[in-house]
Amino acid sequence: QVRLVESGGGLVQAGGSLRLSCAASGRTFSSYIMGWFRQAPGKERGFVGVINRSGGSTEYADSVKGRFTISRDNAKNTVYLQMNSLKPEDTAVYYCAARGRDYSGNYYYPNEYSYESWGQGTQVTVSS
Repeated sequence: QVRLVESGGGLVQAGGSLRLSCAASGRTFSSYIMGWFRQAPGKERGFVGVINRSGGSTEYADSVKGRFTISRDNAKNTVYLQMNSLKPEDTAVYYCAARGRDYSGNYYYPNEYSYESWGQGTQVTVSS
């Protein structure tokens, strides 16, 4: 497994922006499909988006499409979640997750159980 550490969370007003980072350990970061999930109080952890190994392809949940952007810098072992036009409904703990050993060519994995490594989460709070 790979160790993941999220950072960049905080308090922001509705309409504002925030960028989360997820730093990974090891030398094989480029071999992992990377996902972002979030969990609001009293709700199940849900899919936010995913990026393939090279960073050339992404998919997003409908709720964040057009507002959030995932990118990665494999040389820095880091994946990012750029969040724009934030809404109070975006308030949640945000987690990054890694999926390895997948040689199928697929990268769209919205199910949290598709990932074997998880960060500790970072809190994002959006005020109205």
